Amino acid sequence: MGAEAEGLQLRSLVKSSGELELSLVKVATPEPGENEVVVRIDAAPLNTSDLGLLLGPADISRAALSNGVLTAPVPPQFMRAVAARVDQSLAVGNEGGGVVVKAGSSDAAQALLGKTVGVLGGSMYSQYRTVRVQDCLVVGADATPADAASCFVNPLTALAMVVTMRMEGHKALVHTAAASNLGQMLNKICLKDGVDLVNIVRSDEQAKILKDIGAKYIVSTASPNFMEELIEALVATGATLAFDAIGGGKLAGQLLNGMEIAANRTATSYSRYGSTTYKQVYIYGGLDTGPTELNRAFGMSWGLGGFLLMPFLIKIGPAEGQKLRDRVAAELKTTFASHYTAEISLAEALQPDVIARYNKKATGEKYLICPNKGV
Repeated sequence: MGAEAEGLQLRSLVKSSGELELSLVKVATPEPGENEVVVRIDAAPLNTSDLGLLLGPADISRAALSNGVLTAPVPPQFMRAVAARVDQSLAVGNEGGGVVVKAGSSDAAQALLGKTVGVLGGSMYSQYRTVRVQDCLVVGADATPADAASCFVNPLTALAMVVTMRMEGHKALVHTAAASNLGQMLNKICLKDGVDLVNIVRSDEQAKILKDIGAKYIVSTASPNFMEELIEALVATGATLAFDAIGGGKLAGQLLNGMEIAANRTATSYSRYGSTTYKQVYIYGGLDTGPTELNRAFGMSWGLGGFLLMPFLIKIGPAEGQKLRDRVAAELKTTFASHYTAEISLAEALQPDVIARYNKKATGEKYLICPNKGV
């Protein structure tokens, strides 16, 4: 099979003793089946969802690296939350980009040989991955593996928000942590598709990022008039659907309250059960891991739920999902372009000082693991 017969893979293990262990392990690369290919993974992003599996609830401030293995304690109160993965060595990385170096016998597999592709299939912090043809997205000849690396999670999630809005009968959107890479993509989609979007940020610096790409409605939680400004934006847009990356704290409840007040601005009659306008907040992230606090001043016509990309893609089916993938490929260098703070090797991903940087989850910062860097 050649040089790709085996390669290094980053593994995450939470031990029953209450310790996280990160290590690099040599693993065999399976021969591709008829409809499979082997991809040399040259780039794989560190998404927030990846960090949840990679680091879990470990106390990274107490991490130590010795003989190529990083260890960090997991506080006892968090062990129950990770009980299902205890003593299992797990490969990490939802998506990646690279070049197809070997292909199965089918025409579809052979057509990918030598092509640069984005890949969705897990275990992407690996030098090589054997994956199904349908898990690959061919990108343009001018695209690099770094361009292709982030063509699934953020782009498809942003598109899913707009599709969900239309499927559920809403007319406009609200998005929190809105200056993120995903948030910037969502703004570009909404501007292109003529969808009103209310962006919730935490600072003037984040607001400027969005203003510079043309965002119209931006509200900062740092403003002393946050609720008043939020309500005015909701009245102007008619937004009754929000996607919340924060999760904990009061923000989800504030969004529902704001939607209720905005709806009552145009109400023609009073009801003690509140507005009949349905209001929905989907939590899709956990930047705040504390409890979600609801001050229920938003009537009885509302919903609060979770949102994940893969169940959404299953819901809409392969044909509709492919349409979204095709749009990502066509707009990979524009609408769905990702920008990276730094590129790191697999070995560098284990260094405590590097982990401290990429685990900050700072707005606008995104790190890229390059599994074959320095090889």
